[in-house]
Amino acid sequence: MDVAIIAFDGFTDIDVFLPWDLLNRVDVRPWKVAILARTPQVTSVAGLTIPTHGGLALAAEARAVLVASGVGLRAALQDPAFIDALPLDPARQLIGSMCSGALALAHKGLLAGKRATTYPTQRARLAAMGVEVVEEPFVREGNIATAAGCLAALDLCGWMIEALAGAAQREMVLRSVQPVGRGLAFDDTQALPARIYAPAT
Repeated sequence: MDVAIIAFDGFTDIDVFLPWDLLNRVDVRPWKVAILARTPQVTSVAGLTIPTHGGLALAAEARAVLVASGVGLRAALQDPAFIDALPLDPARQLIGSMCSGALALAHKGLLAGKRATTYPTQRARLAAMGVEVVEEPFVREGNIATAAGCLAALDLCGWMIEALAGAAQREMVLRSVQPVGRGLAFDDTQALPARIYAPAT
């Protein structure tokens, strides 16, 4: 497995679905992205229920792990079993978080004494855990990165894609989602993988 996205009931929709979309645009094979949780399905904060690809233990097999955010995470962190079931090893994995997902990294002891970012409403809570919280969209400390603000997923996923698949893949993926005139031009579309650009027939 290349990237594991960690979800839970009450996850923030865009913090799972945007990385899922971006990471699945990588044109490298074999390449596998999975959504993992403690349950066979999870329901987003907006009420959308999706199946998951396996349990949290499978995250140990991933080259990179991305922890999503949401009101459900704060509830999950009250359960020690959730933290214990989440294997994260920055010595051999890239580990990233979206918004309040940084709280999970802090609970695992990965952010102690480090700079990190999180959603503004969670700043005080993260700082109380011994983290230097900064007002930036993306903060990287070695193999650990935190992102804040849903669209900061572009920075977080870009970092993971470049590290795992190369700078050319990062450029291709990020250009493919930019508004027209800022990213792709009309003449670029034939160079895209079919799953990214499928002309109407």
